[in-house]
Amino acid sequence: QVQLVESGGGLVQTGGSLSLSCAASGRSVSSYTMGWFRQPPGKEREFVARITSSGAGTVYADSVKGRSTISRDNAKNTVYLQMNSLKVEDSGVYYCAGGIIGSRSSAAYDYWGQGTQVTVSS
Repeated sequence: QVQLVESGGGLVQTGGSLSLSCAASGRSVSSYTMGWFRQPPGKEREFVARITSSGAGTVYADSVKGRSTISRDNAKNTVYLQMNSLKVEDSGVYYCAGGIIGSRSSAAYDYWGQGTQVTVSS
């Protein structure tokens, strides 16, 4: 019922920043917890950040905490991920996801986008 489309990925040097967007369509995601996950090449998908339906609560993976900010604009049905001080280890395909239950586990999310590539070069 919900389609998610990520955008904003690209190539950036270490220390740079990127702003990712996740546009939802089909129905409102204002009642969902929204999360960002990433999958480095050759590795499993990993949790990055999540945000509650109201936007009042956020959770970050230790690897990105202090460098990243997840936010949402429910009026625009859009979720964002701002990443600063990027490292080579941040490279991968970034996915946004929505679910009823907030969790760090990908299994808790019902809707997924196709992903956007982030490549950080040294």
